[in-house]
Amino acid sequence: MRESPEENRVIDRRAFVKAGLALLGAMPLGALAGARLARGNGLTIDTARGAVATAELGRTLMHEHIVVRTPGIRENWPHLWDAAECARTAETSFRKLEESGVGTLVDVSTADMGRDVAFLRALQRKTRVNIVVCTGIYWSDGSALGLPYWMGRGPDELARAFVQEIQSGVQGTEIKAGIIKLATQPGGVDPFNETCLRAGARAHRETGVPIITHAVPEEMGKEQQRVFRDEGVDLSRVVIGHQGNTSNLDLFKELMDAGSTIAVDGFGLHYMAVAEPTSWDPTSRPDVVAQLCSRGYSDRVVLSQDAISCIDWGLTPAMVPPEKNPDWNYTYIVSSVLPMLRERGVTPAQIDQMLVANPRRVFEAQDPY
Repeated sequence: MRESPEENRVIDRRAFVKAGLALLGAMPLGALAGARLARGNGLTIDTARGAVATAELGRTLMHEHIVVRTPGIRENWPHLWDAAECARTAETSFRKLEESGVGTLVDVSTADMGRDVAFLRALQRKTRVNIVVCTGIYWSDGSALGLPYWMGRGPDELARAFVQEIQSGVQGTEIKAGIIKLATQPGGVDPFNETCLRAGARAHRETGVPIITHAVPEEMGKEQQRVFRDEGVDLSRVVIGHQGNTSNLDLFKELMDAGSTIAVDGFGLHYMAVAEPTSWDPTSRPDVVAQLCSRGYSDRVVLSQDAISCIDWGLTPAMVPPEKNPDWNYTYIVSSVLPMLRERGVTPAQIDQMLVANPRRVFEAQDPY
């Protein structure tokens, strides 16, 4: 007996659904997580307000901080942390940021820097600027800020903690991390730091979420790339941070030629006293960016200020004295740096590339591998 056209359509639909379910069942969980980021005709990323289309990110500051505080201080001595004053400061900063036309800020404050997702959620409700929350780890010295927990544990265990925050949410909330922050300090890639870098690399490969780094001094970016490469990471999905503080163009080009994007992210920071006091002329970083653009590297540069709304570190006033850093804020790039770049021949298209297209490209490379 021949089947009717209607019966054929039913059978075809059933076969289609069955084949689709079989395909999904064969996909790794990480791939499923990446696939959920696809919405309509575009891609989305996770922010403190939920999923946001990458096409709507706008101008994006890729390396900033909102709250930096010492874990354990507020929990034990709540009078030492003025949360209300911090909220007022952050809200004022974000009003100015919104007025400047910036669409997205990436907060790279990790758990060991006092990340407070409840604070970020409350701030997000009061601003149109998207806030991207990070997972990852900052301190290279495992004895600092409670990190002895991770000393002696392997990269896979730490990677699972990162993946949980990317796939399920941060601090028991529905807010998911949209980027992995990792760091290497002047001591270099010691065994503990290597564990952290490998953990971030593995979490990245499982979830597809990009990596952004703190590399101090700048040469540490090469060491980070070495570890990432050993883990099979596609270096085009890594942003190497804290570049452009010197005139070492050959280093920056080497990092970019290897595939990575670099973040010139110290704009507005004119003086810092760490081991030795260091001063930067306000024109030095714009000079570096303009030279990189003239050499065809505008497609591998992002811009930021590494600014902070609130910080409780006791040495900060001495290390970064406010009177010597009056321009260190979220809006300095828009108000002052962009005019300097234009004066140096950087085109509007190149500026849009560094502030809009490059961050969007970084976030749109979402496939696990």
